[in-house]
Parts: sequence; C-alpha cells; structure tokens
Amino acid sequence: MDYIAPLRSVLTSSDLVYVIGVAGDSGSGKTTFASAIRHVLGDDIAATISLDDYHLYDRKERKVRGITPLSPLANDLDRLERDVSLLRQGLPIEKHVYDHTTGTIRGPFPFQPVKILVLEGLFSFFSEELRRLCNFTLYVDPDSDVKKEWKLKRDTSIRGYTEREVREERAQREADYVTYILPQRQHANAVAGISFSRFGRGLGWEEDVYRVTLTFSPWDHYPPGETLSFDPGNLFRTWEKPFSLLFRPGDSRAGAGGTLEADGFLPINSAANLIRYLEKTTGRNPLSGMQAGSMLTPILFAQLFLCGCIIMHRLSLSGADHPGKLTSSGKLQHLSS
Repeated sequence: MDYIAPLRSVLTSSDLVYVIGVAGDSGSGKTTFASAIRHVLGDDIAATISLDDYHLYDRKERKVRGITPLSPLANDLDRLERDVSLLRQGLPIEKHVYDHTTGTIRGPFPFQPVKILVLEGLFSFFSEELRRLCNFTLYVDPDSDVKKEWKLKRDTSIRGYTEREVREERAQREADYVTYILPQRQHANAVAGISFSRFGRGLGWEEDVYRVTLTFSPWDHYPPGETLSFDPGNLFRTWEKPFSLLFRPGDSRAGAGGTLEADGFLPINSAANLIRYLEKTTGRNPLSGMQAGSMLTPILFAQLFLCGCIIMHRLSLSGADHPGKLTSSGKLQHLSS
C-alpha cells in the first residue's frame, strides 16, 4: 500500500477548510511568508488569496479620492468575510484581481475552495469576523528601517515607482498603518519580527540574512524539532560563518508564550529534526525549490518552524466536531460552520 502522509490523509478525510491569516504592513514581507507556507504544506492542497484583490478602487481613483489602500474604506471587507465564509463551507466564489503593475482591477474570476486557504494582506484578521474565520494568524513585523529598504527596492524595481513616489507614499500611509494595520499584531498567534543582522547590516540585502524573532502566544502545538542539536566537533572543524539561536520564555501573565530568535548563517543540521518532521507529515521535501544549501537563512528557518506549528495544530483538529482556531491567548476555540 502506498504511503499517505498524515497531513494529506487528514485533509482528504475532513471537510474542514483550514484558514491561515497572514497580515502586516505594505512591503513587510508577508507575501514571502505566505508563499513559503503554501509551498511547504503543498501547492496542490493550499491556495492564497491576496487581499489586494479586495481593493474597491484602482490606483488612479484612490489618488483622486485622497485615500490609501491601508484604509478599511478602500477595501471591500464585507465581501471578503462573505467569500471566506463560503470557501470554508467548500463553496466556490468569484473574485477580482488587482494588478500591481498597472494599478487596475480585473475580473471577476472563479476561485475554487481548497483544503488550506492562506489569506495574505493588510487586513487578514482586521475584523472580529475575520479573526473568527481564521484558524491560525501570523503578523509579519519588520523593523521600520528594514521595511523602508524592502519597500523602496521592491516598488522601484518591480512596481514601476520612482524613489520619490515611494517615499511620499510611505509618509501618506503611516497614519493609516498605525491606526488600522498595526493593531492586528495583538490578535496574532505568532509575530515574526525582522531586523538587520547583528553580524552586519549589509548581510540583509546581499545574502538575505536578517535577525528574526518568532513570538508566540501561549499554546501547545509546537513541532518536534524545536530541540536543536549539533555535532560540536564537526561544527568547529567545518563551519566558518557566524550564527546565533536564542530562546526567551514568555510571561504568561502578559500573554506571551515565548520568543525564538535566529540570526546569521544557520547550519542546515540545526533544523534537521524539523525538516524530517515536515517531510514525514506532508510527504514532500520542504526545501524543494528553495535556496538552501548547507545553510538556512533565519527567515527560511522561521518559515519552516511556523509550518511545523501549523501542521501540528491542523492535525490536532482531526477528531474535532467543528473547526478550531487558536485564540490570541493560545486557547483552542471551536467554530460553528
């Protein structure tokens, strides 16, 4: 009999559509995290909805109206809630697509339900209803100077903006970011903080090496693999690059479950147990198609660890009568369909 990976077996036998919300500011790296999660779990069983597709106005009309895409008034959040609810019930929807190259809106196009749905955007768990619909929530939170560098280089090289336009846009959006986007951080099951590496600021853009901190609310679904092991002799003989791993226990009274920090050039064997767990549960190599040789960047390490947590939580729901979610306090909450 052919081997069926546990995650695929559970997904095949269940009607539950598991929803992952990934939120953060514009240019924060949330698309990168959402894409990695979908890739590791399986592109054939997971799909992403970009919340930019729920913009009410194209780029030209937003400028005329003097409104930024970070304002709830510029987005059809009611329709988003209805669409996610329908997809959780296994029903297809029709949605538009926002074209970042031209700043225009096309569609509608059909979108079929999947077993794992990743919501990626500015407002992924903005409302109480969206938080109710999500099973797991992640807020991507780079430092201001990191975010500034990322957005400037992305928007000038990919989206056709001038450097002056990017700087002006950032200034215009700051108030809406603080008012509407940032508060989602307090509702996240996990927060991915990203800052420049202590081993050199230039390592970020040159080698994608940043210092990453994963802060979790208190919950019990951590993957086997958080116990890290090394061969000291081999490490001292062959490894020539700096790295660090740090764990800080959280204060349960403050609603923090703990923080795992990674920085520098991590040997790939630092996550050997985690990689084996992901491969066993998904039936696929989690590093396939990713740029990973003998080392892991801290961002890739964080993405793999998050996937392990998500898988453990999804597997824990296999016997539940109703879909479950993790609250910001880490408690499992069952949802009615």
